[in-house]
Amino acid sequence: MSGTSLDGVDVALCRFRENKGSWSFTILEAITYPYPEEWCTRLKGAHHCDGLSLSLLHTAYGHYLGSIVQEFIRQVRIEPGIIASHGHTIFHQPEKGMTLQIGSGAAMAAETGIPVVCDFRTTDVAKGGQGAPLVPVGDQLLFGIYDYCLNLGGFANISFRKGDRRIAGDICPVNFVLNALASRLNHPYDPGGTLALLGKVDDSLLNTLNALDFYCHEFPKSLGREWVSSNISPLMDDSELPVTDLLRTFSEHVAFQISRVLDQNPEHKMIVTGGGVYNSFLLDCIRSRTVNPIIVPDDRIIQYKEALIFAFLGILRMRGEKNCLGSVTGAREDTCGGAVYMP
Repeated sequence: MSGTSLDGVDVALCRFRENKGSWSFTILEAITYPYPEEWCTRLKGAHHCDGLSLSLLHTAYGHYLGSIVQEFIRQVRIEPGIIASHGHTIFHQPEKGMTLQIGSGAAMAAETGIPVVCDFRTTDVAKGGQGAPLVPVGDQLLFGIYDYCLNLGGFANISFRKGDRRIAGDICPVNFVLNALASRLNHPYDPGGTLALLGKVDDSLLNTLNALDFYCHEFPKSLGREWVSSNISPLMDDSELPVTDLLRTFSEHVAFQISRVLDQNPEHKMIVTGGGVYNSFLLDCIRSRTVNPIIVPDDRIIQYKEALIFAFLGILRMRGEKNCLGSVTGAREDTCGGAVYMP
């Protein structure tokens, strides 16, 4: 897994068992490999590349991911049956029928000698879907004991059951914006939300953020870098508020948007994962706005739940089973997505 926050590449070795339609899992080993500065720079600027440069980057990044998997195998001394790779999102514009995650599956298979499943989103987009979120299949089959599954990563996304359907979507940006603001104070992120805690809420900015048109739309819906650049960045860039006030205000904005999705039922539990869980101030903001119990799992699930679920999507793809739900993406039907590359 590689997310928009560019923290690094998450690699998880997972084992799945199926018994009469019921699935269980174990995360055997998991490691995050931080990006070298060179790769951070290349990936951050990839959306400005011309066609040839982007194609070359796609191949180089596939070889890079393959080398990371090889290092992981050397460390854990267990070779997986398949590799499931999310790749790194460069463009996501499903309304135009397009999404792009780079990281050549052929290059990864060549590097590792192991079958690779990748490019999970494009089949769903081709059938009219958002190509996101993909995690709800795993939420349903692996984490079904929870009423809500919330992930706080570059963006906040959630999934839950409504009647006989799974509902899901992106809620709002989180670390994608908070990290960018923290970088103005020479921090890669806001540790524990301590910077935001120093600030004050600006009601005018908070109201402007909450009034953005995206928040009026029903699920399914998804967000990407382009939306942030058009809608959030100008508000942050044009503001004369101290950075700590921007961090505080945006944290409250995130908490407010998440609370709007919940049913405020104290019997309905929500598991929360992703890097944003370590922002204790942000979690406190969310808790202050809901009566739904918030469950924070162990560190391995917090950090590697998305990697776990993409591994699971790879297993479903190799079995020829549906791994993307049209009810959560808006596609006209469920699909079995993912391109398979054999070594």
